[in-house]
Amino acid sequence: MTKLLAVAVCALGLSAAVFAEPVTIDTAYRALKPGELVVVTINVEGTASAVRVNAFRRMIPAFQVSDGVWRALVGIDLEERPGRYQMEVEAVMGSTVVRESRPLIVTARKFPTRTLRVNPAFVNPSPDELAHIRKDQAFLSEVYARPAATRLWSGSFVRPVPGEANSSFGTRSVFNGEPRSPHGGTDFLSPTGTPIKSPNAGRVVCARDLYFTGNTVIIDHGLGMFSMLAHLSRLDVQEGDSVRAAQPVGLVGATGRVTGPHLHWALSVNGARVDPLSALELLGSPP
Repeated sequence: MTKLLAVAVCALGLSAAVFAEPVTIDTAYRALKPGELVVVTINVEGTASAVRVNAFRRMIPAFQVSDGVWRALVGIDLEERPGRYQMEVEAVMGSTVVRESRPLIVTARKFPTRTLRVNPAFVNPSPDELAHIRKDQAFLSEVYARPAATRLWSGSFVRPVPGEANSSFGTRSVFNGEPRSPHGGTDFLSPTGTPIKSPNAGRVVCARDLYFTGNTVIIDHGLGMFSMLAHLSRLDVQEGDSVRAAQPVGLVGATGRVTGPHLHWALSVNGARVDPLSALELLGSPP
């Protein structure tokens, strides 16, 4: 009887080893709400040549952090609807693609709304201004459509300025009764002339004056992640420059459509507009 029990235990152990999950998924996040970042860690049993994540209708490349461990950054766009979403992971192992999935249940997030009466010129640009805006939009669409195929950032993300960050991310604005696009970044209350640091390493893909955001620096961090730093009084980098984390890229100002000096930092993760404070908490120094 004892011998039969030992054989049964051995058989169960062998079965567990043979049928161990080839791919397991762990997630880290502040909250599963619109505008938040989700860090996905994928453990792969065996050798994978590539790992990717399909979430929120976007295919997101993962990067390897150690043997058998991969990571992907998934953004929940600030206008994503609450609901149950399926996140699928694919690991390419030779001629085989191994798949695993996990649900992500996004809950509602209430963003503030501000209603303002402003100069009509602020709401309805002139024909010349509209031409400038369309030119900027075409440029930005091209920039965001061509992210670096490899990860350019490494280590921790850093605060671009020491000033206080307010809760402006996602704010809905109504100017003279007309709804506007939600605020896609976080504002840091900093005086004019404050040095601005690159949040992490990357390549400068924009260093120019844009209609709405004034003197603007956009850094491609690779694999679909971009930082926009806006309203600068001075640009200290040029398009095509490589920058390291914490490298000065310019000075705080009040250029573009603003009412006073501050830094606007917008973070895009594979097309999702994400609160930069979420990235700082998960990938760097907390806000």
